[in-house]
Formats: sequence, structure tokens, C-alpha cells
Amino acid sequence: MDVQVSPGKTLGNDLYLAWQVLRSEQPRLRTRDAAERLAVSEAELMASRLGVDCQRLNPDWAQLLPALGELGYVMALTRNEHCVHERKGHYREVTVMANGQMGLVVSADIDLRLFLGGWASVFALEEESSRGTQRSIQVFDRQGVAIHKVFLTSESHGVAWAALLARFADKTQSAELDLQPQAAEPEPLADVDIDCASLREGWAALKDTHHFFALLKKHRVQRTQALRLAGERWAERLEPGQLPLLMQVVGEQAVPIMVFVGNRHMIQIHTGPVSNLCWVDGWFNVLDPAFNLHLKAQKVKELWRVRKPSVDGVVTSLEAYDAQGEMVVQLFGARKPGNPELTEWRALAEAAPAMV
Repeated sequence: MDVQVSPGKTLGNDLYLAWQVLRSEQPRLRTRDAAERLAVSEAELMASRLGVDCQRLNPDWAQLLPALGELGYVMALTRNEHCVHERKGHYREVTVMANGQMGLVVSADIDLRLFLGGWASVFALEEESSRGTQRSIQVFDRQGVAIHKVFLTSESHGVAWAALLARFADKTQSAELDLQPQAAEPEPLADVDIDCASLREGWAALKDTHHFFALLKKHRVQRTQALRLAGERWAERLEPGQLPLLMQVVGEQAVPIMVFVGNRHMIQIHTGPVSNLCWVDGWFNVLDPAFNLHLKAQKVKELWRVRKPSVDGVVTSLEAYDAQGEMVVQLFGARKPGNPELTEWRALAEAAPAMV
């Protein structure tokens, strides 16, 4: 990459050198874990590579995101603390709303919901590895946490990569990130202060699963709190160990599902069957040609079977949460609006015994 970097961000950079020492000691250490070891954000670690194998891009999401389609067949990666979702395909049918706060990618393979208000910086990386040069676009939030990454594959268009970098290169190539602390979450209401009758009434009146967030906001209730208060008609708690067991049965029976994984600023969705499922070092994995999932299963502390009414009938999901009540992964039966839920999915989702 032929870029001009602001002073101090070169091979002599202290952070970059510290990272190289760490890499020499632990060559398989992932960037996210390296940043934690070095007590910096992943974005800061990325910025330390400017002028080495990294280039900063202009965060013009309305132009940059559609341009990713020119790269051809890529791998999109979205993760949270305990789950990684990787889906191969094409960045097509990209929409960025006029206010710049929301976006969609709704191709048949790469399916994304983008909450762009929290997106801050973006880098292009060309990293040498044992498998050759690995090229990626990586997006970070104002806390320096990775939101989304797009990796080129052997089937991607290399010429388009060079053109994209030339078009979107940031003129300053500054390593300054202006990181900000995460805003404090509002204190949740106590259970006794929630109007449970009104919550259940609103739940029963849902016509679209997408209206569920508005229901939570209206009642100022946290998600797992709402599940606890909804009553067993709408939500039942399951043993967390039921999640990989159910996914294995889904794979064996070739039932197409929807797998949602997200973070504060992004949701990535796979729709289709899963087949190659296995455990590796405490991670439960789906290792299919176009879809990979890596779930740190022991971090799932709550698993819920959730039912929401809609104009197409009841929609059933399995929702996994960590110890902080953050969503780890969410499963549905594959469906399109206007169609009822798959009977095969509902039977499997309902088969798991509820906790007493």
C-alpha cells in the first residue's frame, strides 16, 4: 500500500513493536485477544499498522458499502463476545437510509442489519499469513471494538480491491481515533415496577416480530427481564446445554434455520441448513462451505424458547444470553414474511423440556 502516514505511526511505533513481540511468542493469537493482552482496543492495534500493511479508509458508508459488491465473492464476519458468524457470498442489494443511521444488505447469502450511528472508523488490511496474503475491510465503533469485517476469498476480484482502496483512501491516514467511553446504560426498572399485565397484553397483540423491540422500549424492560415476566405462554427457560443438542438434530434432519448473531451495531443472518457440526476446544462449531459459526457454549448462561404472535401465526425462536443478559445467538426456522413457521422447526424447538 502506497500511503502517507501521520508521524509516529511507522515500524518504530511502540504498540506495533509490542504486538510483534507478542505475535512471535504466540503466533496463533487472534488480533482481538492480542489487543486485550496489550490493554488497547482492537482499533488502536489496527491503527498501529498504518504504513505497514494497513490503510485507513474514508467512512462514507453510503458509498463504501455498495462498493463492496465489486469485490465479488467474499466472507462477511460479525461477532460478539462469545459467538462468531461467518457467511460467504456477495455484497448485493445494499441500502443506506437517508438519515445515515441504518442500513441493510439483503442478498440471498449475505444478510445484514446495520446500525450505522455507532460506526466510526474503517481500515483495509493486507496481511501476510501461511496461506498467502489475506485482504480485509474492518469496521470499528467509537470504543475501538470491531463491528464487522469483510474478507476477500480466492474467488474475489483483486483488481476491484485495488480500485476500492484508491477510491476510498483517507487523505490523512491519521492514527488518531478519538475513542470514547461507552455510554452508561439506563438503570433498569425493578420487576415490581413493571406493568406485567400491560406487557403481556402488548405481547399478545404483536403482529410482526420486528415490533418486539418497541414493546420492550415502551415498557422500559430489559430483554431477559421481559422473558421472565411474560409467562410460560410466551417464554420458557431451557437448560443452556439444549442449544447445541438441538442444532445437531437440526443438522441431522436438514431443517433450514435462520441464525442471528449481532453486536451493538450489527446483526448478521444465515438462512439455510447446517450440516457439519463439531466441538473444538470448548467451542461449538458449524463448519459448512458457505457458513461457519463458532459458539463459546459455556458462556451461554440463559437459553429461552420464545413465542411471538404475528399475522403469519406464532413465530418460535431460541435465544441464548450471557451472564450480563446480552444476546449471544438467536435461532428461528427459515421463513419469509407472509409464510407460516416451518412445522419441522416448531416441533424441534418445542421438544426441549422447560426448566422447572
